[in-house]
Amino acid sequence: MLSKNTVKFIKSLHQKKYRTQEKKFFVEGEKSVLEVLHSDFKVDTLICTQEFLDRNESCRSQPGVNLIIATQKQLENLGQYQSNDSALAVVHMKENSPFEFPDGNFVIALDEVRDPGNLGTIIRIADWYGIKHLLFSMQTADFYNPKVIQASMGSFTRVKFYYHDLSIVFQKWKVPVYGAFLNGKNIHQLEKIEPGVILMGNESKGISDQLEPFVSSKVTIPAFGETESLNVAIATAIISDNFKRLLGK
Repeated sequence: MLSKNTVKFIKSLHQKKYRTQEKKFFVEGEKSVLEVLHSDFKVDTLICTQEFLDRNESCRSQPGVNLIIATQKQLENLGQYQSNDSALAVVHMKENSPFEFPDGNFVIALDEVRDPGNLGTIIRIADWYGIKHLLFSMQTADFYNPKVIQASMGSFTRVKFYYHDLSIVFQKWKVPVYGAFLNGKNIHQLEKIEPGVILMGNESKGISDQLEPFVSSKVTIPAFGETESLNVAIATAIISDNFKRLLGK
C-alpha cells in the first residue's frame, strides 16, 4: 500500500536539496525503470501498477527492493510524467569518485551546462557514441534532476560521471582538450584526432575564461546559414560524430 509518508518522501525528491540530503532520486516510466533495475544502481523502492508487474514477472523478486502496487493515477501524482501507467523507482545515488582518464576513448566535459534537458540529451548522445566517461564542472546541472533522467532515456545507467573542478583535472591529466569555440578550426578540415577531452561550454557564455588556457585545440562546426549558434547538445552530437569517425580511420 502506498502510504502518505512514502508519497511525501518521493515528492521531496523533486528538489535537489532533499535528493542530496537523502542521497536518493527517482526514475519513472517503464523503459527507464527496467533499465535501472538491471543496472549497477541500487534500487530502494519499486512502485508499479499490477499491469506492469504482469508484463515483467522478474520484478516481483528483486532482492532488497521494497515493492508497492499503485494505480496509474497515484503514479502520475508522484512523478513528473503527465501519463505514467507503469512504474516509478526510488534509487540510491552513487558516490562521486576521483576521475581517471580512460585509455583510447574520448571524455565529454561540460563547463556550466545548466539546462537539465541539455544534460540529459548529452548523456544519451555520449551513450550512442560509446563515450562512457562524462566530466562535469561543479556548476553543471544535477545529474539526478528528474528532467535529466527523463531526457537521457535510460542512458544514465550506462555512463560514468564525475563532478570536479575542471581546471584541477586538466592540470593533472595531460591529454588533448578540444574546446568548442565559434572561432575554432573547422571540424570538417581535421585530418587526424587523438583521444582526449571534448569540452563544451555554457549555453549562453560558452567555455569560461578560466578553462580556455587548458584548451589545446579550438574547434568549430561550420555554419551554412545565418543563425548565431547551435544548441549545446546538438553541437556535442556533431563534434562526437566527427571525432569518432576520425579516430576510427
